[in-house]
Amino acid sequence: MEAFTVIAHRGASGYLPEHTLEGAAMAHAMGADFIEQDVVLTRDRSLIVLHDLFLDAVTDVADRFPDRCRDDGRHYAIDFDLKDIRTLRVNERRQTNGKAAFPSRFPVDSNIFRVPTLDEEIILIQGMNQSTGRDTGLYIEPKSPAWHLREGADIMKDLLTVLSHHGYHSRSDKVRVQSFDDQALKRARNDLKTELTLVQLIGDNSWRESDTDFDYLLTDAGLREVSSYADGIGPWLLQVVQFNGPTGQAGFTSLVEQAHQHGLFVHAYTLRSDQLPKEMNDFDQALRFLLEHSGLDGIFTDFPDRITKLS
Repeated sequence: MEAFTVIAHRGASGYLPEHTLEGAAMAHAMGADFIEQDVVLTRDRSLIVLHDLFLDAVTDVADRFPDRCRDDGRHYAIDFDLKDIRTLRVNERRQTNGKAAFPSRFPVDSNIFRVPTLDEEIILIQGMNQSTGRDTGLYIEPKSPAWHLREGADIMKDLLTVLSHHGYHSRSDKVRVQSFDDQALKRARNDLKTELTLVQLIGDNSWRESDTDFDYLLTDAGLREVSSYADGIGPWLLQVVQFNGPTGQAGFTSLVEQAHQHGLFVHAYTLRSDQLPKEMNDFDQALRFLLEHSGLDGIFTDFPDRITKLS
């Protein structure tokens, strides 16, 4: 079996709150090939590691800054300077009702973590690479580039500048830049002239992640177009696995094979032991099934140790 790429989804987020330095350190120690960073911009144009455009789901921002929300009731990172962000405490992800999104994970009321900057996370990972002799890479998603542009901020350009500062310039560097926004990736390749490895994320059109037509990208013509500006795709796991018949027997779509025909690698998201498809009730069994039969080149997971032990 060829090497299977293990991407720690928001760090070791099954064990520690997502996108914390502690979670990134744990993912590194668990042997992940890459650690994922979602990044957004603050008002003073610092890149911070945060999955949402807003801070509410994973910090105590509403308690510390109750009057700083927008009309929708959310506190957006771009409305805060980095010095404000530094005062926040990070917790395990909460639902809108305040309850834990994943009840069996780290206690949701333990606010002992901070929001890191991308600079800090890069320094941490590069430092651990040096001290351990490993070569763990970065897998970065600039969140909603078109939204940031409407806010007067060029997150893709700022991201590439930061990566260049830390020595990441070419496809041979162990960094991946991913986005649901095909126009942002095309601009990064053609206008901003990046030589970094780019990955086209593929979602469902109903999610409204961007104006990208994901149904089109899943076609042969769409994949051919993706191969003109990106090196790989990141589909939703259920765009790769399909369940048929009354017993829910698992099979696979033709997506991985088609992508490979166009020279694209395929890293699917997200395999979680506490959020498996109802047809897959055992994490290790599901993982073995994917490793042996899917043709995937890698996968995002909240539990990187459970994959590195088997792959």
